[in-house]
Amino acid sequence: MSKRKGSVSVYLIGAAASLVALGAIAQTAGITFRNTITGEVLKFDDALPEGRDTEGVKKFMATGKNPYNEDASCLKQGEQLFLSACSGCHGHLAEGKIGPGLNDDYWTYPQNETDEGFFSTIYGGAQASMGPQYENLTLDEMLKVMAWVRHLFKDAPEKATWLTDEQRKQFKPYSGHETFPENPPGQCQSKAK
Repeated sequence: MSKRKGSVSVYLIGAAASLVALGAIAQTAGITFRNTITGEVLKFDDALPEGRDTEGVKKFMATGKNPYNEDASCLKQGEQLFLSACSGCHGHLAEGKIGPGLNDDYWTYPQNETDEGFFSTIYGGAQASMGPQYENLTLDEMLKVMAWVRHLFKDAPEKATWLTDEQRKQFKPYSGHETFPENPPGQCQSKAK
């Protein structure tokens, strides 16, 4: 076997092992991700191989809570991902355009109020133009986009049910554009090269 075929085989085996591990984490935590429209159980076989085994994804699969919510290092990355992958339909501030608004307390799909439900909608898609995003975004990128959308929330903090009690105390409804420092500290901080 050539070196290239051997390294591809090792890569595929590693990717398959990551998917099995993610499924096992979600099952032992009692989390079942379901398609927003059909209710079918989502499997992560089709997920992009990168970004499957980050600490953030592992925590999310174990708890159903997005660990990137209100982490400035993740928000900066989530903003860029949202602007390139989502804003064409949902608006630059998630106010809604072709797709529904995502920055208030009304959810077209009520399960999107939870991180687990919101992730399922992004991963598996919904109706109309909201197709599954598993070919466009890694699992880790989906969590970053979710964190950014949650940050854009403009209604009362007590309606932001995805926040922890501590985050809710510090949360200020989004009032407009803001800038983040380059490479702020946090879970998604870029490592120095």
